[in-house]
Amino acid sequence: MSPFIGVLSLDTQFPRIKGDAGHPESYHIPARIRVVAGAGSPQIVRRGRPAPELVTAFRQSAEDLVADGACLVTSTCGFLISVQKDIARGLAVPVCLSGLCLLPMVRQMMGNAPIGVLTASAQSLGYGAIRAAGVSYDQVRIGGLERHTLFADTFLSPKDRQPDTFDHEKMAAGVVGAALDLVRGSPEIAAIVLECGNLPPYAAAIRQATGRPVFSIIDAARLIVPQVA
Repeated sequence: MSPFIGVLSLDTQFPRIKGDAGHPESYHIPARIRVVAGAGSPQIVRRGRPAPELVTAFRQSAEDLVADGACLVTSTCGFLISVQKDIARGLAVPVCLSGLCLLPMVRQMMGNAPIGVLTASAQSLGYGAIRAAGVSYDQVRIGGLERHTLFADTFLSPKDRQPDTFDHEKMAAGVVGAALDLVRGSPEIAAIVLECGNLPPYAAAIRQATGRPVFSIIDAARLIVPQVA
C-alpha cells in the first residue's frame, strides 16, 4: 500500500484551488480528503473547542484514515489546533492539524523574534488557540481576514451561502493586503505563519510583498513526510 497524507476537511462547498489544504494536488505525495460532515466554517472558526460530537467525528475520521494507511493526518482548518491533542493521542502516525503547530519551531529559527499569524478570523483566534500551539500570546502578532468581504463571504459563511467560484485575483489582492497591514502594524515580526488552510495558494505573493518567510500547513506536511517511503 502506497503511503498517503490523510486530510480532515471541513464540510464546505467553496472551490478549493491547488495550494489549498483541501486540494489533494497541493501535497508532495498522494493525499486523501475526508470531509467531516456537519463541521462547517461557523462551527469550527470560533473561540474555544468545537462541539463534543464534532471532536468525536474528527477523531473517528482520523482513525479511519490511519487504518487505511495514512502516514500523516492533517486538516484544512488551523482552528483545529484546539483539539490537536485529542485527535493525535494514541494514533500511530504524526498528526498536524494546523499551521500553528509550526509556531515554536519558526520562533526558534527566527531567534525568538515575534511571529506574525495571518488567520481567517483574528477576532476568533483567542489565547487558548495560541497556547495550544505551544507559544504565548505575547510572542505573536495576529492579523485577520474576517473584514475582507470576498474572503469572509467565500470561506467563513455557512455552507449553503458559500459560492461555487470566486475571483482569484481579487482574493489574492485581499490576502496580500491583510499581510501588509500585519507587517505595517507590527514591523518587528520576523516571519509569518498562515493559520488558515485556504491561504497557502498566496504564500509566495505574501513572501514577495512583505519580505518575510512564510510558513503554512503545506510546509508542515512536507517537513513531517519529506518523501514517499
